[in-house]
This record gives sequence, C-alpha cells and structure tokens, in this order.
Amino acid sequence: MIRSFSLFLIATTLIGACDATLPSGEPDLVQTLAEAPPGAEPGTCWGKVVTPAIVETVTDQIILQPAEVRADGTVAEPAIYKTETRQAIIQERKVTWFETPCAADMTPDFVSSVQRALKVRGVYRGGITGQMDARTRAAVRKYQSAEGLDSGILSLAAARQLGLVAVDLPQED
Repeated sequence: MIRSFSLFLIATTLIGACDATLPSGEPDLVQTLAEAPPGAEPGTCWGKVVTPAIVETVTDQIILQPAEVRADGTVAEPAIYKTETRQAIIQERKVTWFETPCAADMTPDFVSSVQRALKVRGVYRGGITGQMDARTRAAVRKYQSAEGLDSGILSLAAARQLGLVAVDLPQED
C-alpha cells in the first residue's frame, strides 16, 4: 500500500495536531513524525487518545493539641485541630497512541466499506454515505471500545479486524 505524505497534510498537522478536534469532538489524525510516538516508521499515521489525570481534593484534620480529659472522663479542654486541604492525583494522565489508516487512504469508497462492515456487526445504523461523519465515528468508537480503545478515529488494528486493510505477513527468505 502506498502512503502519500503531502506537504499540505504536514503543514496543517503541524499547526495544531495535538489540540485540533473535528466537529464530532474527535481529535484529528496525527500525521507527522514530530507528532508520532517514538520509533514510528516514516509514512505511518497515528491517532492519539489522551485520558486526563483524575485529581481529588483531600481535606485532612490534623490534631494540634489533644483534648484534656479529667480522671472522671469529662473533657476539660477540647482538642484543637487544623484543617489542611491538598490536591491528590488519583489516576495519572495517560496517552495512548495507535496506528491509523492515513488520510489519503480514507477515500469515500473506503469509508463506505467501513460503514458497511460496522452495519453488519450491528454498531452502525446510518446510511452508507462514504463520509466519516459523527454517526460513523460513534460506531467506530463503539466497535473499538470492546477492544479497549475509546476513540472514534479508526485504528489500523480495527480496520484489519473488519477485513478492510491487508494484514502484513512476515517475508519468507
């Protein structure tokens, strides 16, 4: 499969690949090595899912002076406490990279095939339009979430599972 890497795609990706989002709320494809994971092969295209950290506000009561209790059990002086509030990271930020079909491969015919494949599997109920619209991305997300990828950007692995992209076989000597 020949993957094109046009100057236009490089320029538009460099302008805002990390923060660019499509109208459906999905991030755009990342298509430059400057924005790909370490070790990515030239000419490959990548998607990225960033799961933000979960931060919780924790309030602690710290005893400054214990209560003064008489021998008969009555409290002469109550304890004195100080309240401290701090932020605690409950779950670290997570970045997940995944290889995707490149934009040049996402032709209307290919997207129509994606829609048909998702329809057969019961996750897409829209028309076969050949456009990667919000409904198609929602179906892609639903299909991929079963595999642990929460993204509406079609991964190369999902495209292979759907039978839409050839699987690279090892070369025989």
